[in-house]
Amino acid sequence: MAMRLKSMATLPKLIQSMRKEVPKHANPVLPSLRRAFSLYDQINLIDNVPEDQLRFQEFNDTSFTVNGVKYEGSLLCVGNLLMSWSPRKFSEITTDSLSIFQTVRPIPELLIVGCGRDIHPVTPEVRQFVKSLGMKLETVDSRNAASTYNILNEEGRVVAAALLPYGVTS
Repeated sequence: MAMRLKSMATLPKLIQSMRKEVPKHANPVLPSLRRAFSLYDQINLIDNVPEDQLRFQEFNDTSFTVNGVKYEGSLLCVGNLLMSWSPRKFSEITTDSLSIFQTVRPIPELLIVGCGRDIHPVTPEVRQFVKSLGMKLETVDSRNAASTYNILNEEGRVVAAALLPYGVTS
């Protein structure tokens, strides 16, 4: 019982001392985001891309910006290699336009087809051709295709992207 009375007597003093340690400001100063997230520089994936790794940074209706360089027209990316690609509209994506994958080694695990502004299904022949090479196929709009490529390539996965400019509608 004596112990309980003693602890009850010290409790208000403990609470008072804890209140004194917390400064009260009329206008609390919030830390800047830069200081609050000190790891920002280490996790900023857009600005700190290794020189040998491709990264889509911007796009418009007719071009893509990759690693600070603007490329007009359609692009084909395999791993960290970038090349111009001949199709200018979705109907021009054929087994011939994708024939480079017959010689590419290692074979990418996934081919991401950027269809332009809208998503279109590829022909059964193209789907079968890609499957026969041992790749999986994903068709999405070009904006999402570029983003998906960035993420998978950054993870170190062997991935390919065949991208029409975003302004392509059919």
